[in-house]
Amino acid sequence: MSAETEQDPGRGPGGPDRSTAPLTGAEGAGTAAVIAGLLLAAGGGRRLGGRPKALLPYRGRPLVENAVRVLREAGCDPVHVVLGASAGEVRERADLGGCVVVDNPDWAEGMGSSLRVGLASLAGTGAGAALVSLVDQPGIGAEAVARVREAYRSPSSLVAASYDGERGHPVLFGADRWPDIAATATGDRGARVHLREHADEVMLVECGDVAAPFDIDTPPDLARLA
Repeated sequence: MSAETEQDPGRGPGGPDRSTAPLTGAEGAGTAAVIAGLLLAAGGGRRLGGRPKALLPYRGRPLVENAVRVLREAGCDPVHVVLGASAGEVRERADLGGCVVVDNPDWAEGMGSSLRVGLASLAGTGAGAALVSLVDQPGIGAEAVARVREAYRSPSSLVAASYDGERGHPVLFGADRWPDIAATATGDRGARVHLREHADEVMLVECGDVAAPFDIDTPPDLARLA
C-alpha cells in the first residue's frame, strides 16, 4: 500500500500481546471515556489509476461510507474523516452526515500528514483517544474495531489490532500521546516511529478470528469489493 493510499499508521511487529480482559473498579474507570473514530480517507489511489479509494464502489455505495458505518457500529463517537484526493467529489457523492469532515491539502506528502490533520481536528473535543482506521480495509468490521476500542484504559493507552500476532489496524492512540505522534508523523511513517519507540507499551488485541486486514491497493484487489 503506497503513501498516497493512506498506508498504515503503524503496521509491523508490535510489542507483547498483553491481556485485554475487562478492567473493573478504579482501574477500569477510563473505559467510559469518549473514543473518537478517525478515518483516513485522503489517498489518491495511484496504483488504481488515480481512483480515490474513498469513492471505490462497495455494495452500491462509496467505500468511505462503509468505513464510517463500521466505526459507528463499534461505538466510536464522534467520527472524524480526513479527505484529500478529490475531496470535493467525495463530499458530493458520499453520505458523510454526522461526521466531522476535514480536508488535508497536503495528502500527496504521505499518510503522516493526514494523521496529523486528523489528530489536530480532535483537539478540544474532550476525546480520551482516537481510534484510527483506514478507508481501504473493508475486511475489518465493527467487531474487530470494538475489541480495540474496549481495550482503552487511560489517555496514555496504546492499542493495536493484531492478526496472528502481527500488529495491524485499527490502532488506538490515547490523547496524551497525540502531540508526540503528530511530531513524528511525517511522510509515509505515520505513527510507526512512536509505536516502535514504545513497543513495550503496545497492547495487542487479536482480531484474526473476526477480520481480514487486506488492503485495496491494485486492480486485482478490486475483486474483494464484489
